[in-house]
Amino acid sequence: MNPILITLPKAEDPFGNYAIIEGDTLPFAVKRVYYLYDIPSGAERGGHSHIEQQEFLVAVAGSFDVILDNGSEKVSVTLNKPDKGLLIGTGTWRELNNFSAGAVCLVMNSGLFDEADYIREYEDYLKSVGE
Repeated sequence: MNPILITLPKAEDPFGNYAIIEGDTLPFAVKRVYYLYDIPSGAERGGHSHIEQQEFLVAVAGSFDVILDNGSEKVSVTLNKPDKGLLIGTGTWRELNNFSAGAVCLVMNSGLFDEADYIREYEDYLKSVGE
């Protein structure tokens, strides 16, 4: 399994840089955006898979690790730059941990919230991928 890291176009300015997400930056139209913040020390997030939806995660502040799991292989990716993001395709189990103090995780999703699109139990996930 090869994680898909996308380097975002950025503009450098003496007054501060900014990363740009527009048009065809992502392979899907963004339907929902949310962010995780004030994450307690030692907390873990994620722990689910999406059936149809894709996500793009960016550490806009601080850092955290994303563990991707396809049922037979696990890969850990550290996000720590606001101009690099991780594309997570459908059918991939994800867990987020090791959040630094002040970390902010921006999530862009290909669909609106739909509880039916989530697999929240790891055993159910393994059954869905045939393990």
